[in-house]
Amino acid sequence: MSEAVSKRRSGSTLQARTHRWGWVFVMPGILFFTAFSLYPILNAIWTSFHNKKLLSLKPPRFVGFQNYVQVFSSSDFWNSVRASAVFCLGVFVPVFCGSLLLAVLIASRRKAGRFYQLALYSPAILSSVVTASVWVLLFDPRGLANQFANALLRTSGVDYRWLSDPVMVQISTIIVYVWKTIGYYTILFVTGIGKIPATVIEASMIDGANAWQRLTRIILPLLKPTMALVSVMIFISSLKTFSTQYLFTQRGAPLAPINVLTLSIYRTALSDQNLGKASVMSLFLFAVLLFLSWIQIRAGGSGEDLE
Repeated sequence: MSEAVSKRRSGSTLQARTHRWGWVFVMPGILFFTAFSLYPILNAIWTSFHNKKLLSLKPPRFVGFQNYVQVFSSSDFWNSVRASAVFCLGVFVPVFCGSLLLAVLIASRRKAGRFYQLALYSPAILSSVVTASVWVLLFDPRGLANQFANALLRTSGVDYRWLSDPVMVQISTIIVYVWKTIGYYTILFVTGIGKIPATVIEASMIDGANAWQRLTRIILPLLKPTMALVSVMIFISSLKTFSTQYLFTQRGAPLAPINVLTLSIYRTALSDQNLGKASVMSLFLFAVLLFLSWIQIRAGGSGEDLE
């Protein structure tokens, strides 16, 4: 009887030590999340109900839902929503279709596949500021963008006003983002294709399926979980774009066509020094990103494990 009691006590002691060490290892992550994620969210919620100026020494004044009413009735805010929506939709089609096509081509090649992946992924590791600065030079009236467009369209000396025309400046930001990120999503698709069992592909070849039939009837259906995941990731990352639009406007590009939500939040908080309205806009963006993240989690776990 005493031996059973001693074993029970030793087991409970070991379990208590395990719990303590578990808290020790988890605590840094909890503190980091609390300081850099949870506290800013709660502070943004609190600030959204106050009239708070960035550099003012006066205490914040409680205004209730006044900031929400002013933001959601502002034409500038809805223009930012429109600019973000146009940018996301403009980015989605070329990035998704282009990365999928490139992944299929890379996966079909047994030689130099790693080289192609590295070459496509290299723009993704560049700083967004560096990328935007390089493309500003390319979009210069005397830059390569005009030369390439003139050669492609068989025109001569035409300035397509990449950074001054309202429509062209939107296309310019989309081009920069597609160039920078298409390699990253190509790697994700290549990884998804690599998880498809080789036995399935071999069985289809034995049955006489050609390359097109293997792509449309085997690879793409089995790649649906990855496709859903990549789709949501493209929307989430494109909603957080900021550097390209900011640097383009600093070089004289019109603001309204590319005044995305992140840029509008920045201008409201730092230029207008209105932290209350900026917090409302940040919470709106946070809610959209939270919804897309929920879809991403659902999409990531929707497919069966192919391994």
